[in-house]
Amino acid sequence: MTEKENNIKDTDNEKEQDKEEELKVVMPEATWTTMPQTEFTEQPDYLQVFTYFYIAKFNQQDLEIMNLYDTNSNMVDINHYLLDNIHFEQKELMRHALQYHAQNLQNIVDEIIRQDNIKAAEMTSYDDWDNWYENRRDNISTSLS
Repeated sequence: MTEKENNIKDTDNEKEQDKEEELKVVMPEATWTTMPQTEFTEQPDYLQVFTYFYIAKFNQQDLEIMNLYDTNSNMVDINHYLLDNIHFEQKELMRHALQYHAQNLQNIVDEIIRQDNIKAAEMTSYDDWDNWYENRRDNISTSLS
């Protein structure tokens, strides 16, 4: 090969290397971002049990008595949240509902306390709330019209 051919070949190689450098893709280092764990605020026992009870009645489509105690559309907010997050397990759904709708749930409990004169702090089990609910249902007058 002649010197001229070698020079042409070297020039072609340099051009090819320049093109490779121009087209070289540089990948940035991956950085992982994780969301912080949700910190749940502590709620009173009666409100936790009431929330569990409310969700159970929601799943049974049996909230008509509870509607008597909803003075400010609290149930609309709670039910909307439950529908949007129904894929959670029961315990997780309860914790999340309490996290975001504790005030709505407390408003309903406060109205129950006001109307029925119960002591919420003594309502510490699902059965306590269920018995209250059934007694309340039994006390609704029926009409034969």
